[in-house]
Amino acid sequence: MADFIYLLETRLTPDQQRALALVTDVARAHEMNIFLTGGAVRDILSGFIIRDLDFAVQGNPLKLHKDFEKAGATIEAVDESTRTIMLLLPGNVRGEVTAIRSEKYEKPGKPPEITQGTIYDDMRRRDFTVNAMALSLNPGSRGLLTDPFNGMADIEAKVLRILHNYAFYEEPSRMIRATRLCTRFHWTLEERTQVRFDAAKENRYMDNVSDRALGHEVEQLAHEDNPVEVLKALDKEGWLKVLDPHLSLSKVDSAGLSQMFKVKAQMQEVGLNPDASTIVMYFLTRKLGEKAISAIQKQIPNKGFVERWRHVEDDAKNFAKRLAGKDLALPSQTWKFLMQAKPEAMLFCAITPRPAVVAQKLKNFLTKWPQARQKLPFPEMAEMRITADHPDYKKIQDEAFLLLLDGKLRSHNEIVKFLEPYSPPEPPPPPPPVRRGRAIKKEVPAAVPAAAPDATLKKRGRKPKSLAAGQPATPVAQPAPALPPAQKTAAQKPAAVARKAAPPAKKAAPKKPSAKKAKPAKKAAKKPAKAKKPVKAKKPAKPKKKPAPAKKVKKRK
Repeated sequence: MADFIYLLETRLTPDQQRALALVTDVARAHEMNIFLTGGAVRDILSGFIIRDLDFAVQGNPLKLHKDFEKAGATIEAVDESTRTIMLLLPGNVRGEVTAIRSEKYEKPGKPPEITQGTIYDDMRRRDFTVNAMALSLNPGSRGLLTDPFNGMADIEAKVLRILHNYAFYEEPSRMIRATRLCTRFHWTLEERTQVRFDAAKENRYMDNVSDRALGHEVEQLAHEDNPVEVLKALDKEGWLKVLDPHLSLSKVDSAGLSQMFKVKAQMQEVGLNPDASTIVMYFLTRKLGEKAISAIQKQIPNKGFVERWRHVEDDAKNFAKRLAGKDLALPSQTWKFLMQAKPEAMLFCAITPRPAVVAQKLKNFLTKWPQARQKLPFPEMAEMRITADHPDYKKIQDEAFLLLLDGKLRSHNEIVKFLEPYSPPEPPPPPPPVRRGRAIKKEVPAAVPAAAPDATLKKRGRKPKSLAAGQPATPVAQPAPALPPAQKTAAQKPAAVARKAAPPAKKAAPKKPSAKKAKPAKKAAKKPAKAKKPVKAKKPAKPKKKPAPAKKVKKRK
């Protein structure tokens, strides 16, 4: 299901996506279930151009008439018998909204008996398997594909298959549709379908076709990408005279059609998407008489399409008159007018003879002026920090393009002067980098207490002779513990100054510790001699006997 949602979001044009959302919102506002059906689903899955959007709703779509008009859609025709509304949605998107129903044909070529049904009943009334599929547009099941007749397999096989054996008997116009679709897609009829097609043609089922069905098929010729090729295929099968006795390949303006498709492609490159269907019909019937054209127009059920066809020439004349006006002297003024004008009128003016002023402006619009857009963005825009992230970036480019058309941005100074008001201020300088990984010099305090000899004794595994003899060991100077600069006390600073002022001692003064590791002074204590066994202390020698003091001799008197 996620894959079909992705196809809905990617295969439709932006205008078609907005049209899809518009119809869906209107139907859901009336709590109607809605499905995308018919040729739209077929073209989405097969990868062909999506020409129109067909919708099926569970309910009466005639109730949505006013809501569609309020949303900006144009109602072109209404069929009350089938409860169908034909729409022209914003962006020249053709749409059709019909009720989900079941059909039963009593006689061939006659209108069917219509009853309410489910989405599966609506699929069973269709013509071919590739057209009998539906995509749900409802919130709980959006993107769910309904394909009861395995139309996906026929799309991959590139064949047309009827749903049942009486398809051509019930509605003979399906034979014309089969020829038209096979020519458009370059597909073939499935084997059983081909047999039924030949049998229906031999038994002259086409004699029972209705005028309304023929009128619908005539209109579909105007929506083909290559109508001349379709006309040739229909003429080969004998259906062209069935559509209308006046239609023939010799009365088709093929050169005008070829020029029209060429100019349409140029307009699409500029960003305009005209609906050329009425212009195609104009060239298909250009060499016919007024009576023949009027008869074909009466046969077509879509009256909105017929009205636009009738006013093609009048709309083009008004457009050309407005384009030649004095208020459109500058190229920028002409560009603005053409971008907001009716694209169908512009297309028709570009392929039919017009005054030289009109023809030159249209030529510049389609060929010369679009080249000026290639100069944008200016290199100065990046230098002045005007990038795509700028809030007014699109506005700046549009204004620059119009000035380019008028020749007001020719030099570097003119471009810079135009861009200066939009240039953002320079960003603040970055903060200075923090120095990390450097060693901090440490100061050794003046008075260092004597270290206990236990650490040295434990490391060396022996006792010095002085300890063995009972004499105190020479004190070893130990480095001061590392302190961060912020924790230095005020008492340490005077001590360091005092050490500098005192005269250096020969052997007692400790050396400054290195940056990596503080080492004790080398001459602070002598290393004890190596001995395998500890030296026993000698007993003190016995003191010698002192001689007896000499007796004092008394002098004789």
